[in-house]
Amino acid sequence: MLMFLKFRNFSHSIKSTRLKNQNPCFELFRFCHFDSKLGLGSSSLTPTLSPQKPQNNVAIFWDLDNKPPKTVSPFEAAIKLKTAVCSFGFVKYMVAYANRHAFSYVPQVVREERKQRKSLNQLENKGVIKPVESYLCRVCGRNFYNNEKFINHFKQIHEREHQKRLNQIESARGKRRVMLVGKYAMKMQKYKNAARDILTPKVGYGLADELKRAGFWVRTVLDKPQAADVALKDHMVDMMDKRRAECFVLVSDDSDFVHVLKEAKSRCLKTVVVGDVNDGALKRVADAGFSWQEILMGKAKKDAETVVGRWKDRDVLKRLEWTYDPDVEKNLHGMVYEFDNHESKDECDGNDGEDGDIDNILDGDDVGCLQKEDGRGWWELDSNPEVTSSQS
Repeated sequence: MLMFLKFRNFSHSIKSTRLKNQNPCFELFRFCHFDSKLGLGSSSLTPTLSPQKPQNNVAIFWDLDNKPPKTVSPFEAAIKLKTAVCSFGFVKYMVAYANRHAFSYVPQVVREERKQRKSLNQLENKGVIKPVESYLCRVCGRNFYNNEKFINHFKQIHEREHQKRLNQIESARGKRRVMLVGKYAMKMQKYKNAARDILTPKVGYGLADELKRAGFWVRTVLDKPQAADVALKDHMVDMMDKRRAECFVLVSDDSDFVHVLKEAKSRCLKTVVVGDVNDGALKRVADAGFSWQEILMGKAKKDAETVVGRWKDRDVLKRLEWTYDPDVEKNLHGMVYEFDNHESKDECDGNDGEDGDIDNILDGDDVGCLQKEDGRGWWELDSNPEVTSSQS
């Protein structure tokens, strides 16, 4: 029985090799899938890949000295801004400039929240107020019914553990350092997510760290007047010179950026301004403008699609635009008039013009059928009715 199975497999392999030699497309049918409705001779077997239209690169420049996020958290504001700007193209660059005071500044809304939290902690310590829900530690899972005890627990245990991990990674070198980073990556990320809602930022309200977490490239300039504006302008001009973006989004209400926007428009680049001044100089120069409230509410994302549609229609109309040039039209009319006279001359002589020379025909004496051009344009009509009747 075993010998019979071996012989059967051997004969099957011989038949398959014969089929391969006789028909080279046999292997193609084995490893390729065709639709049952299509034949081998059908032209639909070749895949038709629709070419994707190249997407414009978008660059966001944020003047934090003039337009810091005040009503919402910096991370949420940055994400909302990026979501709205994505309708103009692929967001490739996100830059934010400010001096040291902008990062240390705390908005009034954040100050009031901290005062309320401090007063609630005092009432909880006295036992006047009890929290409805317990404070959950998202690192270890413990529950607390007092906010100050919860914060002390987080600082004394989890913050110390986090600092020990950082010291180990800092002191390690080479392969060991890579292993420690991979080992503590999950724990460190878990700690950062929990500390963001529990611990108060040491500088300001965490503006720089939150914008970096959202993907912005944050730059701190010198504590000089207009230092952030100058650095932002230089960066925008450098991006224009290197043609790294086709659409520039400026988050500011400062009218000093008018010249930069005009320069971008002179280079056929799209410009968008995000600010709260509705009738400001920036929005009058830019191609589109949105308020900060529209960005946060999500209305700017819907309006951006309409703006992009208008831009496309405007580009199409520019390509189809036609201007009247009298010299070109007069030369073109003279060429057509001369060609018609040549045809009428050939018809009168009974000659097709193939064997004769046009120059010889024009130099001859028989010009009965040839009308000379009077040098007038096609738009100049005859005012003499006798000449008009004789020509008809």
